[in-house]
Amino acid sequence: MPKNSKVTQREHSSEHVTESVADLLAHEEPVDYKRSVLNVTAESWDKQKDVEDEAEAENRPAWNSKLQYILAQIGYSVGLGNVWRFPYLCQKNGGGAYLVPYLVLLIIIGLPLFFLELAVGQRIRRGSIGVWNYICPRLGGIGYASCLVCFFVGLYYNVIIGWSIFYFFKSFQYPLPWSECPIVKNGTLAVVETECERSSATTYFWYRETLDISNSISESGGLNWRMTLCLLVAWSLVGLAMIKGIQSSGKVMYFSSLFPYVVLVCFLVRGLLLRGAVDGIMHMFTPKLDKMLDPQVWREAATQVFFALGLGFGGVIAFSSYNKQDNNCHFDATLVSFINFFTSVLATLVVFAVLGFKANIMNEKCVVENAEKILGYLNTNVLSHDLIPPHVNFSHLTAKDYNEMYRVIMTVKEGHFKELGLDACLLEDELNKSVQGTGLAFIAFTEAMTHFPASPFWSVMFFLMLINLGLGSMIGTMSGITTPIIDTFKVRKEVFTVGCCIFAFLVGLIFVQRSGNYFVTMFDDYSATLPLTVVVILENIAVAWIYGTKKFMQELTEMLGFRPYQFYYYTWKYVSPICMAVLMTASIIQLGVSPPGYSAWIREEAAEKFLFYPTWAMAILISLIILASLPLPLVFILRQFHLVSDGSNALSVTYKKGRMMKDISNLEDNDETRFILSKVPSETPSPMPTHRSYLGPGSNSPMEMSNAPNGRYGSGYLLASTPESEL
Repeated sequence: MPKNSKVTQREHSSEHVTESVADLLAHEEPVDYKRSVLNVTAESWDKQKDVEDEAEAENRPAWNSKLQYILAQIGYSVGLGNVWRFPYLCQKNGGGAYLVPYLVLLIIIGLPLFFLELAVGQRIRRGSIGVWNYICPRLGGIGYASCLVCFFVGLYYNVIIGWSIFYFFKSFQYPLPWSECPIVKNGTLAVVETECERSSATTYFWYRETLDISNSISESGGLNWRMTLCLLVAWSLVGLAMIKGIQSSGKVMYFSSLFPYVVLVCFLVRGLLLRGAVDGIMHMFTPKLDKMLDPQVWREAATQVFFALGLGFGGVIAFSSYNKQDNNCHFDATLVSFINFFTSVLATLVVFAVLGFKANIMNEKCVVENAEKILGYLNTNVLSHDLIPPHVNFSHLTAKDYNEMYRVIMTVKEGHFKELGLDACLLEDELNKSVQGTGLAFIAFTEAMTHFPASPFWSVMFFLMLINLGLGSMIGTMSGITTPIIDTFKVRKEVFTVGCCIFAFLVGLIFVQRSGNYFVTMFDDYSATLPLTVVVILENIAVAWIYGTKKFMQELTEMLGFRPYQFYYYTWKYVSPICMAVLMTASIIQLGVSPPGYSAWIREEAAEKFLFYPTWAMAILISLIILASLPLPLVFILRQFHLVSDGSNALSVTYKKGRMMKDISNLEDNDETRFILSKVPSETPSPMPTHRSYLGPGSNSPMEMSNAPNGRYGSGYLLASTPESEL
């Protein structure tokens, strides 16, 4: 110990000792315990490795600007779900009333947990594996589980980008290829394709021309070569964007994050000029207040909040780990969360403006078809001309006139009305037809765009927007894999990124079979929901209950320069864990109540049919959930019984200048001896002068304290300055 240190001065002073060990050590120069003469754990000090770790921490890549980082987080969190999932949930769960539970849950679950992930990533400056190994090594499986879930999600998410690429290139023609049913020759006759005639042109193009889908998941049908090529292009784009880390992906984000907003605004302006757009928007935001009392609405709102922000994937932590430690991550969390919410509302306005236009088109078509039926019945005297109101003109029949005529006929012909086969043709019925996911993007929206003036231009813009939304989310998802692996195992960034993309492409071939869409549905429904919920609950518990909310808040104060609101203290410690536990329970119940199945397209019937998964598919489904969750108990058991090292002494998490004692801020008076005496005393004599050792008020002698627990892990002598900084 240095001769001029305060501890040494106290040794030779007759002054009464009033300071604790923690107080004294807090004033000492930082000491690396592996270099110290007090190193009695027999651990060797690798000077070269230590220098490399310090250099790596100081030379860690960083964002070029705050704007680039914000755009990356927005690009990751704002994805396809904002465009095709949120509008569907809003329509299904009470229109404008759905925004209330969504906003409440965004504030009490989404924002605090998003802030938590940003804070730990920025403070520790590692990917998800390194972060959770540092905070609680026994829960280090959180990082590995996040990587697995990212891999599963990335596999099928990139397939959707591949579909968008296919539609994008098909959009450069007029008329659009899905605007009309194909004509096939039957001998000397030219007839409309039966499957298309019985469904619709856009539905036929999606299921037959794009996917060439089989009748069930059991019928593989071989690879769809066009989708295979599109998947290869999609993985090539992701690989090129990721190959240089944030140096390359950060530049991509300038376009992929901003371009979707340009398209959405253009679509909104164009949509509002369409006939019937106001009907769609009014239908959307007409609140059904009774829905707010339905627990199912709150469950779906919580799930949407959870996935909209990308919690648990590791992408948020990875991006924030490249920030400077004094960055205001609280501002970032608030900004990105509410931009995400307003993007969802903007997308909802666009979707329902366009669907309102489509509903009017379909309603007019319905009126024309049924008016022709009525004329036929009038000409054959099945119906009397007296039933037709005198002001009705069949040459210019409005929906209002048809509805009046329909009610009169239904009243008079009450007994035989069903035999006439007339439809009500209500605009409300068309607007209530809920569509989401691929059904919205590749069927409903594409059908609406065929009625736009200059439809190829709008189609190109729409699918380019989907590609960019997907690419932004994929970069974040892949960062959730590459950043923690590269940080932990020190592999070469370029080699690992390329290898990961090639491996994912090969595994992803399962999704470009003719039955591939059914596997996309399986992975989307089951590979992430439950494992990610468990991951986020454990993240919350690790920080709030194991590491300590007070300690975490204190370190946030040091990092940010101001103390976060007490709101976060209570949400992290109580509200968020309880809400997430309720969500997990509801998800498990939902899995048990809803039979695992999928919607299959039956070619002969030209219609969708719900089918149950066969036994082998159920085995895959269960394996996905188990495999994604397996690292959590596995790592806990291995580290609980010391079968593997927890890595806590090998993790360098900050700069050399910032080295401080990890546990000193959490010391109790009687715990100070943990930094001097181990649980199992070493055979090596302690170099500390036992006759002057201060053990805190009310402490026993060193010999009596030899069986006291040692720090968090009880593994040898721990001193005040370890190679780790405080979180």
